Amino acid sequence: MNIGEKVKNLRNERGMTLKQLSEATGLSTGFLSQFERGITTIAVEHLSTIATLFKVKINFFFEEEAEIEPIVRGYNQPVIHKLNNMIDKQLSSFPQDKMIAPKMIEIMPHENRELPAPYPHQGEEFVYVLEGILTLMIEDTIYQLYPGDSAHYFSTRNHNWDNQTNNIVKFIVVHYPNDY
Repeated sequence: MNIGEKVKNLRNERGMTLKQLSEATGLSTGFLSQFERGITTIAVEHLSTIATLFKVKINFFFEEEAEIEPIVRGYNQPVIHKLNNMIDKQLSSFPQDKMIAPKMIEIMPHENRELPAPYPHQGEEFVYVLEGILTLMIEDTIYQLYPGDSAHYFSTRNHNWDNQTNNIVKFIVVHYPNDY
């Protein structure tokens, strides 16, 4: 697959038109159409702009198409984020080109029992509790989710979660759109 085809695939996966890509990059729709069809080449700085827009590294366009193993082993889950008492682990083998972002989050017990501030963002979220008791805030309502419980909500509503217990809380969260 050539570079233009990879750009076209990313654009289509994200439901973006050539006109929208043109407006976002400052490149003409005619040029982009020719580029996607392999008729013309593109300057590296423009390709870098496109990579940033689609949230992929620029080397994504130059890598050979290798069969990506769809499996992430439990012993090999990459830690993608650590902040204070929370650890996020990646559950997708190559999340950069996917529409959803599944993660496993572990919240350690902590001294501060003050609930974190809720906040909104684009999309929707699905949460499934594996271990412990998750405190989930959606707008002005506070829920206690136990192992096996789940919640699915629009993340445009003010929300947040926390561990208000003395035990670890583990849960799976799936974001749409992908925030990688």
